[in-house]
Amino acid sequence: MEEPSIHEQSAAYALHALPENETLAFEEHLSACTVCMAELDSLRAAAAALAYASDRPTPSADLRRRILERARNDPTHSPVLPLRRRLALPAAAAVAATVAIVLGVWASSLHDSLARERARRAADSRAVAVLSSPGARRYPLIGARGTLAVAPGGDAALVVSLRPAPGGKSYEAWVVAGGEPQPAGVFSGGGRTTLALTRRVPRGARVAVSLERAGGVARLTGTLLFGAQTA
Repeated sequence: MEEPSIHEQSAAYALHALPENETLAFEEHLSACTVCMAELDSLRAAAAALAYASDRPTPSADLRRRILERARNDPTHSPVLPLRRRLALPAAAAVAATVAIVLGVWASSLHDSLARERARRAADSRAVAVLSSPGARRYPLIGARGTLAVAPGGDAALVVSLRPAPGGKSYEAWVVAGGEPQPAGVFSGGGRTTLALTRRVPRGARVAVSLERAGGVARLTGTLLFGAQTA
């Protein structure tokens, strides 16, 4: 099975920094991955632009004359490269370092976006599986328009229509089964929302929703606004 980390190698490949075996593996992956193809095109364009972003330093005529004179008088008489070429190396190294940093940050950002998209699609798939399960039990929400669906194994999905959560806040679902409410998913609201709960719902449990700080909390702090009681 392909390692997920191969998607993170686009920047290194663009800089020709991968070992030969990893280069071959990435090129094989690249032939079938449109996401990495598009990312690689963007990274190459950025690398090309950055390569011309640094001006080459030009030494003064006097400095060049003094260095060359000292080199000629050196008893070892080592060959001397033209000063312009020698001083260009630090600039090239600086550009290469800048390229590596920028591409690394860019690749990391794109990888995070890809990971979030995969997580969202996986959650959507779980919700669809619950809602389409032949044995799923459905309970109307009390206090909001919507339904709670619970599959025979306890996997559950919440379908609700809500206004968007206020700034700095998120809606958070909770499973209440005789003790302290347990967090089961966060969503922002706004229109019809389908949320696959991250916690199974046993028979007789209650599923409720509160308004919490953005991103959700580990323990209930807000008021339970609406929910459904399972049987």
